[in-house]
Amino acid sequence: MNNLNQLIPVLLIVLTCITSYIGFNNSATFQRYQFNVIGVRYHKQYRRLITSAFLHADWWHLFFNMFTLYFFSQVISYVYGVLGFLLLYFGSVLAGNLFSLWLYKNRPSYAAIGASGGVSGILFAAIALMPQQTIYLYFIPVTSWIFATLYFAYSAWSMVHPRPNDNTGHASHLGGAVLGMIFVAVLTPMYFMRNIVFIGIMLLPLLYLAYEILFNKKAR
Repeated sequence: MNNLNQLIPVLLIVLTCITSYIGFNNSATFQRYQFNVIGVRYHKQYRRLITSAFLHADWWHLFFNMFTLYFFSQVISYVYGVLGFLLLYFGSVLAGNLFSLWLYKNRPSYAAIGASGGVSGILFAAIALMPQQTIYLYFIPVTSWIFATLYFAYSAWSMVHPRPNDNTGHASHLGGAVLGMIFVAVLTPMYFMRNIVFIGIMLLPLLYLAYEILFNKKAR
């Protein structure tokens, strides 16, 4: 079982690398399987909610996602097993894209690709399990809960105050990350409650984002 826990994430990474490479070289495939609002909402192409995770913008985008997925998948597979890992990953992909669809439903041209929603779900579930663990951001050591708080703050601010050249899918990241934390709360509540203070601090920027979206109609 331990070998399977390690093998499945690697196979997922290999498959994603292959499909992303195909997308790099075939614009028709890229356009057919990327997430976009008009394709999902108006043409009912629901496959895009999942298939977009197997496409990336460039090699750096692909490397960063797969590198992060590889290291944090080990924690999730150890705690929840292979099925738990797959459920969390694809559930987070779906949650990220559904949040994007809801948020940008009135912007038919909105499109996105990448496994970031799924990777965020894996990453933030691992952080919810071990918020005081040290992680390395570009080789700089950072405590997990501090990183998560700063990341949520940056993402929330970027969504409320979008920049013209910002091509990052913040909504997808946040949707996946929140599902990752919910996953931990539901399946392993003892871990969640043990770390509730850290998790509460992490989620403060999202309360600000929720206020801006629901009451000030920002980030739409």
